[in-house]
Amino acid sequence: MPTPPEYPPPGSNRLRAFAKYSGLAFQMLAIIGGSTWLGTWLDARYHMRNPWFTIGLMLLGVLVALLQVIRSLTKDVE
Repeated sequence: MPTPPEYPPPGSNRLRAFAKYSGLAFQMLAIIGGSTWLGTWLDARYHMRNPWFTIGLMLLGVLVALLQVIRSLTKDVE
């Protein structure tokens, strides 16, 4: 007698998607937060009058985080 096919429990795909996208959010937070912290540390270290390191590294962190999200989302489509 053939066994019936096993289906994933209802909601497991939603839970997997939630875990994946919340992980992406934490990655973005870590990248942007880490680059901003490094910028403020460099500004304090070199006694900068204007926070150029903070601004530059924060923008770089946002760019890197967005590229990471785009790369992750396009990987799912393929």
